Amino acid sequence: GNQSGIPYSRGFECFDERFLGKPLVYCGTLGTIPVEVGGRPSERKEIEVGDWVVMCGGRIGKDGIHGATFSSEELRTESPAQAVQIGDPLTQRKLYEFILEARDTGLFRCITDNGAGGISCSFGEMGKYSGGCECELEGAPVKYEGLQPWEVLVSEAQERMTLAVQPEQRAAFEALAKQRDVEVAFMGTFNDSGYFTVKQEGMVVASLDMNFLYEDGCPTLDMPAVWKAPTVEAPVVPETADFSEVILALLSDLNLCSREYKSRMYDGEVKGLSVVKPFVGSQADVPSDATVLRVDYKSDRGAVLAEGINPWYSDIDTYAMTTSVIDEAVRRVIAVGGDLDRIAILDNFCWPDPVESEKTPDGAFKMAQLVRSCKALYDLTTLYKTPAVSGKDSCKNDSTRGGKKISIPPTLLISAVGQMVDVNQAVTMPFKAVDDMIYVIGETKAELGASSYYRWLAEQQGAAEAIGGQVPEVNGEQALSIYRAMNGATRQELLQSATTPTKGGLALALALATVGSGKGAEVDLSAISEGAVTALFSESNSRFLVSVKPDDAAVFESLFAGLPLILIGRVNAGEVLTIHGLATLDRETMRNRFKATLQGV
Repeated sequence: GNQSGIPYSRGFECFDERFLGKPLVYCGTLGTIPVEVGGRPSERKEIEVGDWVVMCGGRIGKDGIHGATFSSEELRTESPAQAVQIGDPLTQRKLYEFILEARDTGLFRCITDNGAGGISCSFGEMGKYSGGCECELEGAPVKYEGLQPWEVLVSEAQERMTLAVQPEQRAAFEALAKQRDVEVAFMGTFNDSGYFTVKQEGMVVASLDMNFLYEDGCPTLDMPAVWKAPTVEAPVVPETADFSEVILALLSDLNLCSREYKSRMYDGEVKGLSVVKPFVGSQADVPSDATVLRVDYKSDRGAVLAEGINPWYSDIDTYAMTTSVIDEAVRRVIAVGGDLDRIAILDNFCWPDPVESEKTPDGAFKMAQLVRSCKALYDLTTLYKTPAVSGKDSCKNDSTRGGKKISIPPTLLISAVGQMVDVNQAVTMPFKAVDDMIYVIGETKAELGASSYYRWLAEQQGAAEAIGGQVPEVNGEQALSIYRAMNGATRQELLQSATTPTKGGLALALALATVGSGKGAEVDLSAISEGAVTALFSESNSRFLVSVKPDDAAVFESLFAGLPLILIGRVNAGEVLTIHGLATLDRETMRNRFKATLQGV
């Protein structure tokens, strides 16, 4: 992100041996666009017969050939290295600046990126709007000689865009490209022939019916899905434990510890619009629930970015996994002050092969897991009114190593983008002032199935798969009421701090809020749950840990009348987090354990 001038805002890592089946890399980007461009709605795609088919940006090479195919099949030793694209951030930056200037001066009519399938997809997809297109491959800029026509067509080499340029704008378009040092190629024209035609030196090398490509050419598959809830043993939960040591162990767990060392290699300040940064607190070393950026330099309006992911819940129930990660992403936005009514999400599915075959005898079960996940996505997004505006899927995340098939756990990343009217009202995780009152909002239930604590405990007991139990569910109606009350508290500036307990439960949320505060805290969780393990480590959804000034407590509590709200303690001037009867933790010891695991890695 540094060389192309894009600020790093969010980041995470999940570790599980099953990702040896195919390591996953998720990336998401948020941009802004004028409501209207050239007097018409910016989201409208229009192409007229006779418009030029133009490719601009980087050159075409063998890198990225079959990248989409590579991501949609089992990883093998024969998988081609050339499927991975070679990036060039400086070319990307020049291209972006050129595109924006060309957009604002009306030099093109329509645009799409060259992603999966390269120009074979971008040219054809844009041709839908006019009814066809014809292109000449010899006009394509290439990195080197010797590329076959099909390679030019399907290469996914990076930093390239396809545009529809009006005939009368060609000269101005080329002049701007030369001025901005961006390579452009006029490779053909859009027409209404009903065909996507490709030529090489005047000879037709491909001609496909547009209706076949985009309407009825793809057969519908009939794939079985059979759901049977898996039987997953639970770990043996000890009656007594040194919870201080357990919390320290979780703070240093590979899936819970700090990722600050790696994150600091990226620039989160470029453009100077960040408000709530990736790390917050007195030493700026505690990860924020969400990040907030101004939408521009002259406005206090903000964009809020957050995410939810928890592949381990899938070992028990993908429906609960899906509702949990949607709720996590949404409540992270709410925690920093995002508006519940202005949240959209992206759903990115990565799944093991769900097609039943000799190599995948459990395909029907994996398909049922996918069906349950999709059903959950529909159920909760329609209830929350959070549209899924984009996303993708990859359903062949498996490999065979040493004769053993390795499949990733069903994994869904939900990215959430929200808005807030005034970034000056943004709230962060760490406790702020001595004597502030600490509350837990939401119900804490005995929902520890596949939790961070159960997974840690199972490993300690030498039974890593014994993580069974109730996976957190979502009470959507209650959650919405809580989120609206949180929005009210933010707008009235009643919250000193706010965070949402996720992996590791209240124990980890309290620990990090204390570490980031430079202060101490004393809390009593006996009103949360009769069981210490549930009170500390349950990962129940739709909860918040907040702190409030004593003078604001009455107004704050009135906002949550009729909702689950428990006062658990106060912030103090000490250096210790005290959880009555359960744990006593030194702030700097927690910080050191949290940061040590991946420091330098």
